[in-house]
Amino acid sequence: MSNMNPTDSQEELKNSNSDNHEEKAKQLYADALEYHLKPRPGKLEVCITKSTESARDLSLAYSPGVAEPVRAIAADPQAAFNYTNKGNLVGVISDGSAILGLGNLGGLASKPVMEGKGVLFKRFAGIDVFDIEVETQDPLQFVQTVQNIAKTFGGINLEDIKAPECFEVERILKERCDIPVFHDDQHGTAIITAAGLLNALDLQGKKLEDAKIVCVGAGAAGVASIKLLLSLGARNENIYMLDRNGVIHTQRNDLNQYKAAFANNTTKRTLADALDGADVFIGVSSANLLGPELLKKMAPKSVIFALANPDPEIRPEFARQVRDDLIIATGRSDYPNQVNNVLCFPFIFRGALDVRATTINDAMMAAAVEAIRQIAKEPVPEEVRAAYDGMELSFGPEYIIPKPMDARLIQRVPAAVAQAAVDSGVARLPYPAHYPLNSVEDVFG
Repeated sequence: MSNMNPTDSQEELKNSNSDNHEEKAKQLYADALEYHLKPRPGKLEVCITKSTESARDLSLAYSPGVAEPVRAIAADPQAAFNYTNKGNLVGVISDGSAILGLGNLGGLASKPVMEGKGVLFKRFAGIDVFDIEVETQDPLQFVQTVQNIAKTFGGINLEDIKAPECFEVERILKERCDIPVFHDDQHGTAIITAAGLLNALDLQGKKLEDAKIVCVGAGAAGVASIKLLLSLGARNENIYMLDRNGVIHTQRNDLNQYKAAFANNTTKRTLADALDGADVFIGVSSANLLGPELLKKMAPKSVIFALANPDPEIRPEFARQVRDDLIIATGRSDYPNQVNNVLCFPFIFRGALDVRATTINDAMMAAAVEAIRQIAKEPVPEEVRAAYDGMELSFGPEYIIPKPMDARLIQRVPAAVAQAAVDSGVARLPYPAHYPLNSVEDVFG
């Protein structure tokens, strides 16, 4: 551990970087408005996939030819996968109640994010998207709306819905719909966190089943991440989850059912108590929460996942002034080890759609975790390095999860997810003959 005094150094860094950071942020926001405005508003469009050059083409596309697939689908609803875009179409749907780090700004304000999600689905997995913004804050009305339009899609990606409502919304929709329903703020974050954490623990010489884990934030991402880690081998007695009122323990009487599931029978009450000897810190909460004195309380060779955006619970440069033995990840692209959901959701939906899965279950998520983490352990192809300006990328403390531009993600993750769906009995089609995919262009075989 370093003997440096971090307080003065942190203040100097903040002062020297703040003006530059503010200018860069202003320019980025100005560029973002320009990007969304020109040459045409928005980021998505609808494209025609069949010939429309002749009168006959139009007769096939619409009346009278369209009547035949209508009759086929009426006779067998599964025929919709053959004669419409249903099998490659995901609904990205939000009520705008938890937009990024901006809070509850409503459905319409969430539309740029939902369009952005559509861009990522298409760019990384060849999946088409309709973004749907629902103007209601009533969870049951939202559920009914989504249920009523679900037949349009092959899968539904729920997005930016606040906790705890998001848990019940997803649960009910999974029960009522016969297609995958996946809340990415929960499970996408959980999958990438688990993949990175398992690799970080390997590098630190620790095992998940022995690790003492502190999670600050009991919302969508925190709850889902801990649930997934428990399914992968973490132990309940080693988990300390905190909300605004401190450690979630068995003596509290203010817990909803989702928090109560993680109540630890402990005398620990504060973050300082919980971090004493902890191996892992997972933060999905707020900026600058993890100060130097708290960081010093953690076990040797600790792992920090400071995932608050845009500013993490502790910045990596400050953490390393205090500890030189840690591995740290954030949600930011300007630091190593970015926990980025784009490593997961396009590919898990790709695998689910291609075997016509009825759900995305724990086995499929575990398969995604394993596929993602193994990619990071292998030599990085030259084209990936080139995409990141020749950055030195090799498995180690500053490279525990792959980069988004890594083509091995489309090659490996859908294949693993599809196989898990088949093996766990939720697939309606066999493992695709054209798998594994080499690129997005291979999506349709």
